Amino acid sequence: MAGPVARRGPGCGSLLLLLPALLVSWAACQAPPVPGVAAEPPWDGADVSVERRFVPERCPRAVRRGDFVRYHYLGAFPDGTRFDSSYDRGSTFNVFVGKGQLIAGMDKALVGMCVNERRFVKIPPKLAYGNEGVSGVIPPNAVLHFDVLLIDLWNSEDEVQVQTYFKPEKCTRTVQVSDFVRYHYNGTFLDGTLFDSSHNRMRTYDTYVGIGWLIPGMDQGLLGMCVGEKRIITIPPFLAYGEEGDGKEIPGQASLVFDVVLLDLHNPKDGITIENQQVPESCERRSQTGDFLRYHYNGTLLDGTLFDSSYSRNRTYDTYVGKGYVIAGMDEGLLGVCTGEKRRIIIPPHLGYGEEGRGKIPGSAVLVFDIHVVDFHNPSDSVSITVNYKPSNCTVLSKKGDYLKYHYNASLLDGTLLDSTHSLGKTYNIVLGSGQVVVGMDMGLQDMCVGERRTVIIPPHLGYGEDGVEGEVPGSAVLVFDIELLELVSGLPEGYMFVWNGEVSPNLFEEIDQNHDGEVLLEEFSEYIQAQVDSGKGKLAPGFDFEKIVKNMFTNQDRDGNGKVTAEEFKLKDQEAKEEHDEL
Repeated sequence: MAGPVARRGPGCGSLLLLLPALLVSWAACQAPPVPGVAAEPPWDGADVSVERRFVPERCPRAVRRGDFVRYHYLGAFPDGTRFDSSYDRGSTFNVFVGKGQLIAGMDKALVGMCVNERRFVKIPPKLAYGNEGVSGVIPPNAVLHFDVLLIDLWNSEDEVQVQTYFKPEKCTRTVQVSDFVRYHYNGTFLDGTLFDSSHNRMRTYDTYVGIGWLIPGMDQGLLGMCVGEKRIITIPPFLAYGEEGDGKEIPGQASLVFDVVLLDLHNPKDGITIENQQVPESCERRSQTGDFLRYHYNGTLLDGTLFDSSYSRNRTYDTYVGKGYVIAGMDEGLLGVCTGEKRRIIIPPHLGYGEEGRGKIPGSAVLVFDIHVVDFHNPSDSVSITVNYKPSNCTVLSKKGDYLKYHYNASLLDGTLLDSTHSLGKTYNIVLGSGQVVVGMDMGLQDMCVGERRTVIIPPHLGYGEDGVEGEVPGSAVLVFDIELLELVSGLPEGYMFVWNGEVSPNLFEEIDQNHDGEVLLEEFSEYIQAQVDSGKGKLAPGFDFEKIVKNMFTNQDRDGNGKVTAEEFKLKDQEAKEEHDEL
């Protein structure tokens, strides 16, 4: 038939005038009157009458001749009898305006409409179906009333429209063809009806740009975006899903509006990016493959979302570098760092956690690590000794067995103070080489003279190892000791706990056996040794507890373990063929 649209075959279904989908729910498809609208003057029937029953506050674009529109409508006669409705068909009426595809009155009535505008239109017969009407549907010389709601509007000359409403101050990189992006979006029609949202799925949309993975309009609309940028991309249907739609939520010939925020951006050809934020003035050593590092980090996505932090655990992340213990991008990014350095390492997903992601890290995510290197060492490292001051008279050097008194400040490589004898107001006293300090300190105190000051750097395998000291020294920590030796008491030859300063009495056992019963008890033995030390005839190993030394010496002489030493058991050191015990 020749409905308010085109003059085609008969039948109400071909009356192609439309109103918006918002009216579908009306009872019996009758459009209710708009309250508060002033009565219009009487219509003389000479021309089209247009009553604008609702006009949206925002109207960026109005219908012009040559535009393509999608609208809903109710068609009725002046007495209210309905003859056609787009709602009954469940789809908008889609048509070009001003190209003779509509009855003349409707072509005229649609011009100047905004999307979401509602008009009540009266069309005289001469601008409708005239004195012929439409057999069985429209009688001759019929006045037609249409309640119209405009849903969509575009022109064949339209291009993708991009409106950026937020752009970060810093934008170091923008989307280019073949980049891979992660973004959130809300997808609506021009009338604001939501048809899809990545936010509702709580998952970004991840795709390549410019290689045909997206509709052409989105491929164009994403180009040039920065991470964090928000823009509205309006796409005409011929750059979207065209005449057929997507077969689901999107009807044919629909303009699409995407409100997009870009979260992530990379290219498969990307390597890691390193931004040096703070490099110490003095950097005597840089990390290499095989080194063991301790560092703090904050891990974020490109949009700033924090996914992990060593600071929140109050513990450094400790690992070997270049050995595959961490993701490939971090293995590379940690090479060449100095202790104390701060740098930002940006890692594309193919050098991070890939398409699958991990935990709080989504698939295909670019990772940003802000790291602070606390220390590093190599398992092959030994103790490092730097002499800061040495007296001119430096002839007596410390050796194993010597009793030393010294001051120290202990810190980590990043300068964090761990301990200091100065704050305690007393020296630290040890017997060198006796295991009273960590191995590295025993090594660092060798060959010092009184008054000397040195810095001793001890790798963890010569310090407190992987476990550290709970609450005091972190695991796998490199230690720095600033030492000043204040006193040195020479020790005894290795293997001796007591030596004579003169000739040894040929009747030594008898002298120790004060009651002459042929047996020496621990008490007798202790009293005798104490008397020799007090008189200067003998010398005990310095730095050890007197009672422990004497008991150890007595036990070595008490060969049968009965708590008594007989003349047969008693022997001097030089009388032993091979003896590992500490003897007289």
